[in-house]
Amino acid sequence: MAVFRVDKKSNYTRVGNYFIRDQRLSLRGKGMLTLLLSLPEDWKYSIAGLVAISKEGEDAVRSTLDELERLGYLERKRRRDELGMFCEMEYTIYEQPKGTFDPHTGIPYTTKALNPGNLSAEVPGRDFPVQDDPG
Repeated sequence: MAVFRVDKKSNYTRVGNYFIRDQRLSLRGKGMLTLLLSLPEDWKYSIAGLVAISKEGEDAVRSTLDELERLGYLERKRRRDELGMFCEMEYTIYEQPKGTFDPHTGIPYTTKALNPGNLSAEVPGRDFPVQDDPG
């Protein structure tokens, strides 16, 4: 099978393989997480905003965000204004589930303590067979 790649010199997003190979995460969740990671740092995250930039409806966006939150890839906190009123939701997005890496150094914890099943934060994709180089 041929793979056609694009020259990536600008306007692209690089992500690790960890969440892409996380079998607990749905394809919709992987796509949403990729989208979230591609947005600028100052983007104002909201369900309405995500609906506006995607083909998905509000229910699909909401359930996908719930999945990401349940699996540790997303953390949402309600923020209050100076009067103590709820004003906005703060989103924290993780490329690896929260708790699987040291938040200060970014270094993964040991795979024994961290991953369900066959995932490995140290060497993502070890489960996938190595293919021979046809050329």
